[in-house]
Amino acid sequence: MKGQFLPYKDENPSSIFPLVTTCLILANVAVFILSLFDFENIIMTWGFTPAMFIPATFLTSMFLHGGFDHIFGNMLYLYIYGDNIEDRFGRTKYLAFYVSAGVFACLAHFFSNPGSLVPAIGASGAISGVLGAYLAIFPHVRIRTIGPFYMIYRIPAYALIGLWFVMQLMFGTMSLVGGTGSGVAFWAHIGGFVFGYIAGRIHTNRRKSAEPHVPIRLASGFFSEK
Repeated sequence: MKGQFLPYKDENPSSIFPLVTTCLILANVAVFILSLFDFENIIMTWGFTPAMFIPATFLTSMFLHGGFDHIFGNMLYLYIYGDNIEDRFGRTKYLAFYVSAGVFACLAHFFSNPGSLVPAIGASGAISGVLGAYLAIFPHVRIRTIGPFYMIYRIPAYALIGLWFVMQLMFGTMSLVGGTGSGVAFWAHIGGFVFGYIAGRIHTNRRKSAEPHVPIRLASGFFSEK
């Protein structure tokens, strides 16, 4: 833990119960437990393998995980950031957004390594989309994080998530030139994040344009101000 940052809570209460986020977490945990009964076969069959390019596995791969640490990390991030995006988008649009981010992540992974025979699994592509949307909509919200020497830090989302994205870009670039063999699909993270950030910006701009103008009476008449 020393030298690392582990977020555990954001200072951004949601106005609704995060039903979709909760169901996604439960579904991921349930699928992970079921996959343990025939793990290798399930991963090979339902993971997204770029060289085979089976569209159905875009969806199924989002609910598969490679181990307890893998699913714990992903679900922790979904729990922290997902409720606010669900609150802002609405449940139906949020679910569509989540799945779309996961699909976009798979496509980014495919274009970065189209000949790979290694199945890509995990919800991190879709969750990266959630992080991107969070950065676009709530950049200044403080994230409570366990940091070096197990101290608690309150870090703005733009700093914490921004640093995470820079690291994905760095390691993703290294993977293209053969500099890393970590087995992490960095370009899936990058693709999902970019999709989420753009979606978040579009949503924010539409929300601002839909806000009613407030008339202010001045000596010369009426003017409107956002």
